[in-house]
Amino acid sequence: MRSFQIGTLFGIPIKLDLTFLLVLPLFAYLIGSQIEEVAGLLNDGLTAGIDIGAISAGLMPWALGLAAAIGLFIGVVLHELGHSLTARRFGFPIDSITLWLFGGIAAFSEMPENWRQELTIAVAGPIVSVLLGIGSYMLFSVIPASISGARFVFGYLAILNVALAIFNMLPAFPMDGGRVLRALLARNQPYARATQQAASIGKLFAVVMGLFGLFSLNIILIGVAFFVFIAASSEAQQVTMKAAFQDITVSDIMTPVSDLHTVDPETTITELIQRMFTERHTGYPVVENDAVDGERLVGLVTLSDARAVEPVERDAYTVDDVMTTDLETITPDSDAMTAIERMQKHDIGRLLVVEDDDLVGLISRTDVMTALNIVQQSGAAAFSGRPRTAG
Repeated sequence: MRSFQIGTLFGIPIKLDLTFLLVLPLFAYLIGSQIEEVAGLLNDGLTAGIDIGAISAGLMPWALGLAAAIGLFIGVVLHELGHSLTARRFGFPIDSITLWLFGGIAAFSEMPENWRQELTIAVAGPIVSVLLGIGSYMLFSVIPASISGARFVFGYLAILNVALAIFNMLPAFPMDGGRVLRALLARNQPYARATQQAASIGKLFAVVMGLFGLFSLNIILIGVAFFVFIAASSEAQQVTMKAAFQDITVSDIMTPVSDLHTVDPETTITELIQRMFTERHTGYPVVENDAVDGERLVGLVTLSDARAVEPVERDAYTVDDVMTTDLETITPDSDAMTAIERMQKHDIGRLLVVEDDDLVGLISRTDVMTALNIVQQSGAAAFSGRPRTAG
C-alpha cells in the first residue's frame, strides 16, 4: 500500500493509504444519497424524531454524509487502536495503523502465538466499537430534537459501530472473529495447525461473502471477500513456513561461497547476460580481486540491472556501471525465517550472507522454497545439519 502519515496516537503512527482518499467520498456519497431512508429507519427504530425534510434539503445530505463517513473512520482508527494498545501491553511493538480501502489495519511487528494473548488482542477492537456505539447513542439521546442533523449523525454512528463489531466477529480469519477462532483452536493443538484450520474456515466465509456480494451487486462486500481470502491464504502460508523453519538457520539452506558463481566488476553486460543464459542464474555477487585483501565483495548484479541497458550499448557498459552497491546482507547464524521476512520487506529475490565482512554464501527465494518442500516432506531434522535433542 502507498500511504502517508497524518499523525500519531499514543506514539503509534496513523497513516492514510491513497485508496482511502477514494473510499471516503464514496461512503459520504452513499450515506448522503440514502439519507431519507436511513433517517426513516432511525425514526422508527430509535424514535429519533429527525425532521427528514430539514436534513434532505440542499447540500445538507452531502454534508451529513461526509460527517458520518469521517465519524465512521475515526471509529475504525479507535477500533485498531484497541488492538494495538492491548498488543503493546503484552510487549508486541506496533509499526503503524493505516486507513485504507476496506477499513483499517494495525501493522504488528510480531504476532502473538500465545492463545490467551491473541484472544485478548482480538476482542479488544470489537469491544472498543461497541463502546463507541454506546457513546454515540448517549450523545444522540441528549441532543435536542431540533438539531436533526446531529441526531442523524450520532444515531447512524451508534448503529454502525455496533454493526462493525458484529461483522468483525464473524469467524472469517484474519478478521477479529477468525483470530478468536484460531486462539480457541490453539488451546489444544499446535499454532500452525490451528492457523490452517482457521484460514480454511475464513476462506469458506470469504467465498460465501463473495457470492452474496455478487448476487446483491455489492462491490464493497466482494472486495472484502477477496481481501479475506487472500489475507487468510497469505498468513496461513507465513505461519506454516515459520513452523517449518523452526531451529533452521541461514547457513543450513544457503548456497555456500564455494558453490557460488560470481562476476568481476569489469565484466561487460553482454558477457553477463550470456553467463546468465548458460548458467541459469539471474543474480551474481560482484567480487573484486584486491592485492592486499584478496577477493572483496563490492556489489550485486541482477537480470533487472542488465536489462536496463539497451542491447546496442551492452558491450560498452560493465557490471560496475549497473550493479547495486547498497547491499542487503544477513549473517549465516540468523534464523531462516528472518531471511524470508527481510526479502519480503525489501521485495528482493536474494540476500548475500556475510560473516566478518567476508562473503560466505547467498540465500535466494528458490533456496527457501526448495528447503520448505524438503522440510515439509521429510521433517526439519532431516534437513538441518545441526544436532537436535529429544523432547
